[in-house]
Amino acid sequence: MNSSKTKAVVFVVDDEPMLLELAEAILKPIGYNVRTFRDPELALKEFPAARPEVIVTDYAMGRMSGMDLIRECRRLNPKQKMVLLSGSVDEQVFADAPVKPDRFMSKPYQIHELTDCIRTLIAA
Repeated sequence: MNSSKTKAVVFVVDDEPMLLELAEAILKPIGYNVRTFRDPELALKEFPAARPEVIVTDYAMGRMSGMDLIRECRRLNPKQKMVLLSGSVDEQVFADAPVKPDRFMSKPYQIHELTDCIRTLIAA
């Protein structure tokens, strides 16, 4: 770990435990501090204190959608970097939304798509 800089915190929010494990297995070895959440409301509760660099969220998760999470996080931090994932909808789902994710990725995604996306957002 670089002594002058702490590891970037990445939140991954998905109601599918296997997908949380997959994202963690991809991102942890390349140096990110990954925090996973099955419940978007819990992620939102942890958000102000943790100050993640990037939040990767699934779209469909029951009571609170990924778009709801994006809207609430941006209300707290307008510059928050957000990635929306979905296996059931496409980018049209947020075409008319007042708050949009920085990136959209369809599931299943390739490992390099996720890593490139996170690196690009953190560097921006």
